[in-house]
Amino acid sequence: MTMPLFAWRDNSCDPKVCSVKKLQRAGLIRVFPAMKKIPKSTIVLDPTAEQAISPADRIAPSLTVLDCSWEVLNTSELEGWKRRRALPFLVAANPGHFGRPFMLNSVEALAAALYILGEKDQAETILAKFGWGLRFLEVNKEPLDEYAQAKDSSEIIKIQSYYY
Repeated sequence: MTMPLFAWRDNSCDPKVCSVKKLQRAGLIRVFPAMKKIPKSTIVLDPTAEQAISPADRIAPSLTVLDCSWEVLNTSELEGWKRRRALPFLVAANPGHFGRPFMLNSVEALAAALYILGEKDQAETILAKFGWGLRFLEVNKEPLDEYAQAKDSSEIIKIQSYYY
């Protein structure tokens, strides 16, 4: 069974190169125009969250990415969500930020979270829509495999310390 994927877009990126728009055109993600429409039970991938995503979060019914510039993210809008999670150390494979740690685009963030949550096939499916997509899994295979075996967020942080 695949995990439903959601996104909130602030429309700041070029729709021709936006990874979320490409997933939306393929029918792989539902995009919400307003944050208040996103289900409160979802995991929200939030770079400012105090807790890292881990396999313990598998109980969540869905996964949401914030498709916006994280430098201008208004975190006060996120306070209503209980499952705000940050991603651990990973390296970008997208052409704009290749090789840069923590500089993932939205599809890489979703794929990383899916992989950690045990949805590896779904992670591959969304990445396969991009010519460079599966390279993300190649570049991050070792840490992703270790993160996927962790039991909780604190273990994710310990594993991350080996890489960062």
